[in-house]
Amino acid sequence: MDFNYLGYNEDRKMMKGSISASSQAVAAQTLAQSGYRILSLKPVTTFMPSWEKLFPSLFKIKPKAVIMFSRQLALLQESGTDIVTSFELLRAQVSSRSFKRVLADVVSDLRSGNRLSVALSKHPEVFPPIYRRALSVGERTGSLETVLRQVADYMEKETTSRKKVKSALAYPLFVAIAAVIVIAILVTFVLPSFTGLYSSLGAELPLPTRMLLAAVGLLNQYGLYMVITLVIAGVLAFVYIKTPAGKYRWHKLALSLPLAGQVNLLNELARCCRSMSLLFRAGLPLTEIMSLVIEGCGNKVMTEALTGVQQDMCKGEGLSQPMAKNPLFLPMMVQMVRVGEETGNLDVTLVSVAENYEIEAEDKTRSFIGLIQPALTLIIGLTVAFITISLISAMYSVYGQMS
Repeated sequence: MDFNYLGYNEDRKMMKGSISASSQAVAAQTLAQSGYRILSLKPVTTFMPSWEKLFPSLFKIKPKAVIMFSRQLALLQESGTDIVTSFELLRAQVSSRSFKRVLADVVSDLRSGNRLSVALSKHPEVFPPIYRRALSVGERTGSLETVLRQVADYMEKETTSRKKVKSALAYPLFVAIAAVIVIAILVTFVLPSFTGLYSSLGAELPLPTRMLLAAVGLLNQYGLYMVITLVIAGVLAFVYIKTPAGKYRWHKLALSLPLAGQVNLLNELARCCRSMSLLFRAGLPLTEIMSLVIEGCGNKVMTEALTGVQQDMCKGEGLSQPMAKNPLFLPMMVQMVRVGEETGNLDVTLVSVAENYEIEAEDKTRSFIGLIQPALTLIIGLTVAFITISLISAMYSVYGQMS
């Protein structure tokens, strides 16, 4: 959601512009963190939605483009090029129209006197909160190029991890879809012709054939109702998952499934560790780090656990002690965080935990896929074998009775 604001900065200079945020409170907090005193903050009302808002997935800017942009911006900053010129040079090289438009808006805000973090905050779909906050710290400390490289490494690791999971699941999904299509063709086109032949001959059929024909008859008679029921059930389940309670239950199920749940948990913990390490290296305090990690966490159960850790941490219990109270945080992570707190190398230990969990999650994903493939092959083979045996046994039975 977009908001128009009017206020003044630390130099008492009047500033106005727009900012994108999930709510008015978040927009006010973002502007306040950037040193702005807000006089007016109102939501922008639009009557005709743009194509990008109607079909955001078609115009989505890929993380790969942001990663490349961050690395190039770091090089330009290291060479001494000013920030506005750097953005203009990179904008000329970008091929995506959506990304060009975003960078043009950022350049316009920078020329108006806005800080880089404020300009980027207007595009949360491209630059997530962790990215913007890290760059804000880099601006203040004069280490923007270093922070840009760290953010690029962080996003690259995140993208690589997601791609590995998707590529691992692609083959079993393709096999399952192909099997469903083949079985549907057999049931729709092959079996009806045999059914008509058997009925015209009036022969007594064996039990497997009778079972198969009964199943086909049931599908022909009630198949449409079954499909409608499944579609309605799927829509209701989708709507329920979008509710807070449904989303929480869905995310809890994702972490508690046999095999897949452990992989999801390891990936969530690795993501949290990398986020905390990045922000800790940028120089943010732990309380603010936890707020940003919670904001960027996609799993509601993990969000609840991190919120509990943050509350206990604010009471002076540190980071490892609150984590030890929740079984979601695995023992190795708790132990490594404790070592990092004692030695002052928390960012290093968090990166080590993230790398370890990513490797473990990848190994478990391979094992999981290794179990799915033979199980899927066995189910498909048994189904096709049952159909084949039913047809062949019926043919032999008819032939024997006619003889």
